[in-house]
Amino acid sequence: MSDETENNAEDTAANITETTEENNGPQIGILGQYIKDLSFENPTPAQTLQQMSQEKPSMDINVNLNARGVGEDVYEVDLKITSTAKIGENTAFVAELVYSGLFAAKNLPENTLQPFLMIEAPRQIFPFARRIIADVTRDGGFPPLMLEPIDFAALYQQQMQAAQEQAEATDDVVVN
Repeated sequence: MSDETENNAEDTAANITETTEENNGPQIGILGQYIKDLSFENPTPAQTLQQMSQEKPSMDINVNLNARGVGEDVYEVDLKITSTAKIGENTAFVAELVYSGLFAAKNLPENTLQPFLMIEAPRQIFPFARRIIADVTRDGGFPPLMLEPIDFAALYQQQMQAAQEQAEATDDVVVN
């Protein structure tokens, strides 16, 4: 990140801090959003485009989230979307995007910070990531891939349940 961008993020976080001193309630803000990584692979375009007139590609879409603190009350949330299209055994295209948002979160209760970072923050940046995926697939010679809206609350609950089950399984292990 450039020094200017870091300074702008720090200034915005400072403004939230100043506002919070007057109001001790929770304060959140989007400091920025950006493409962190973008890749589009079209291994055999001539063959694939000819096959598409006869057969519709199968799609596999994976979504991953990551959140980390990058400063005092400042967090980076990464939304990673990987979409793979196949026609038969051949890969038509692979589009990978890591779209990130920088969020300020001040005075959030501990039990709401993680849900904010894993539900509300990705919900805010998803429309922009969706447009980028649609544009890159269209620019790759394919119909735009319009991702369906994602239920980040359900995704978060699944992740929490999986983590709890893993913790319980670890507790069940007996060491002699």
